[in-house]
Amino acid sequence: MVICLAVADDGCIDPRWGRAQRVAITTAESGAITRWEEFDVSWDTLHDTGPEGTHHARVARFLREHQVDTVLAHHMGEGMARMLQKMGVTVRLGIFGDARRAVTAAV
Repeated sequence: MVICLAVADDGCIDPRWGRAQRVAITTAESGAITRWEEFDVSWDTLHDTGPEGTHHARVARFLREHQVDTVLAHHMGEGMARMLQKMGVTVRLGIFGDARRAVTAAV
Protein backbone atom coordinates (compact mmCIF):
# COMPACT_ATOMS: atom_id res chain seq x y z
CA MET A 1 0.00 0.00 0.00
CA VAL A 2 1.46 3.36 -1.04
CA ILE A 3 -0.02 6.16 1.05
CA CYS A 4 0.24 9.93 0.70
CA LEU A 5 -0.62 12.33 3.50
CA ALA A 6 -0.01 15.98 4.29
CA VAL A 7 2.40 16.44 7.19
CA ALA A 8 3.03 19.45 9.41
CA ASP A 9 6.35 20.46 10.97
CA ASP A 10 5.41 18.78 14.25
CA GLY A 11 4.89 15.36 12.61
CA CYS A 12 1.11 15.55 12.73
CA ILE A 13 -1.37 15.40 9.88
CA ASP A 14 -1.63 18.80 8.22
CA PRO A 15 -5.39 19.43 7.90
CA ARG A 16 -4.89 21.31 4.61
CA TRP A 17 -4.51 18.43 2.10
CA GLY A 18 -4.88 20.50 -1.09
CA ARG A 19 -2.90 23.38 0.39
CA ALA A 20 -0.18 21.36 2.07
CA GLN A 21 3.38 22.62 2.14
CA ARG A 22 4.77 19.10 2.58
CA VAL A 23 3.51 15.56 2.05
CA ALA A 24 4.83 12.15 2.96
CA ILE A 25 4.80 9.14 0.68
CA THR A 26 4.92 5.99 2.70
CA THR A 27 4.73 2.30 2.09
CA ALA A 28 3.19 0.16 4.77
CA GLU A 29 2.77 -3.58 5.07
CA SER A 30 1.36 -5.72 7.87
CA GLY A 31 0.88 -2.70 10.12
CA ALA A 32 4.46 -1.46 9.75
CA ILE A 33 5.93 1.44 7.80
CA THR A 34 8.58 0.17 5.39
CA ARG A 35 9.32 3.48 3.64
CA TRP A 36 8.78 7.14 4.57
CA GLU A 37 9.80 10.01 2.29
CA GLU A 38 8.78 13.65 2.67
CA PHE A 39 8.46 16.11 -0.21
CA ASP A 40 8.08 19.87 -0.17
CA VAL A 41 5.25 20.25 -2.69
CA SER A 42 4.34 23.90 -1.96
CA TRP A 43 0.67 23.26 -2.74
CA ASP A 44 -0.12 26.04 -0.26
CA THR A 45 1.47 28.70 -2.47
CA LEU A 46 0.72 27.02 -5.81
CA HIS A 47 -2.98 26.38 -5.10
CA ASP A 48 -4.31 29.54 -6.76
CA THR A 49 -1.75 29.87 -9.55
CA GLY A 50 -2.46 29.09 -13.19
CA PRO A 51 -5.72 28.47 -15.01
CA GLU A 52 -8.60 26.50 -13.49
CA GLY A 53 -7.80 22.83 -13.08
CA THR A 54 -4.04 23.39 -12.89
CA HIS A 55 -3.82 22.57 -9.20
CA HIS A 56 -5.78 19.32 -9.42
CA ALA A 57 -3.64 18.28 -12.38
CA ARG A 58 -0.50 19.04 -10.34
CA VAL A 59 -1.70 16.87 -7.47
CA ALA A 60 -2.78 14.06 -9.83
CA ARG A 61 0.61 14.07 -11.57
CA PHE A 62 2.45 13.89 -8.24
CA LEU A 63 0.32 10.97 -7.04
CA ARG A 64 0.77 9.07 -10.31
CA GLU A 65 4.54 9.64 -10.31
CA HIS A 66 4.73 8.11 -6.84
CA GLN A 67 2.21 5.30 -7.55
CA VAL A 68 -0.01 6.35 -4.65
CA ASP A 69 -3.09 4.19 -4.12
CA THR A 70 -4.36 5.71 -0.84
CA VAL A 71 -4.61 9.25 0.52
CA LEU A 72 -5.12 9.94 4.22
CA ALA A 73 -6.42 13.42 4.98
CA HIS A 74 -8.22 15.37 7.63
CA HIS A 75 -10.35 17.17 5.05
CA MET A 76 -10.43 17.87 1.31
CA GLY A 77 -12.72 19.66 -1.08
CA GLU A 78 -15.41 17.81 -2.98
CA GLY A 79 -13.71 18.43 -6.33
CA MET A 80 -10.41 16.97 -5.13
CA ALA A 81 -12.15 13.94 -3.62
CA ARG A 82 -14.04 13.34 -6.87
CA MET A 83 -10.84 13.58 -8.93
CA LEU A 84 -9.03 11.09 -6.69
CA GLN A 85 -11.96 8.71 -6.85
CA LYS A 86 -11.88 8.84 -10.67
CA MET A 87 -8.16 8.04 -10.49
CA GLY A 88 -8.93 4.95 -8.41
CA VAL A 89 -7.21 6.35 -5.32
CA THR A 90 -8.76 5.36 -1.99
CA VAL A 91 -9.44 8.41 0.18
CA ARG A 92 -9.79 8.20 3.95
CA LEU A 93 -10.93 11.42 5.60
CA GLY A 94 -11.19 12.52 9.22
CA ILE A 95 -7.59 11.56 9.93
CA PHE A 96 -5.74 13.67 12.50
CA GLY A 97 -2.93 13.46 15.02
CA ASP A 98 0.49 11.88 14.60
CA ALA A 99 1.11 11.12 10.92
CA ARG A 100 3.07 7.91 11.41
CA ARG A 101 0.48 6.52 13.83
CA ALA A 102 -2.23 7.39 11.32
CA VAL A 103 -0.46 5.32 8.67
CA THR A 104 -0.01 2.26 10.88
CA ALA A 105 -3.65 2.49 11.98
CA ALA A 106 -4.77 2.62 8.34
CA VAL A 107 -3.09 -0.60 7.25
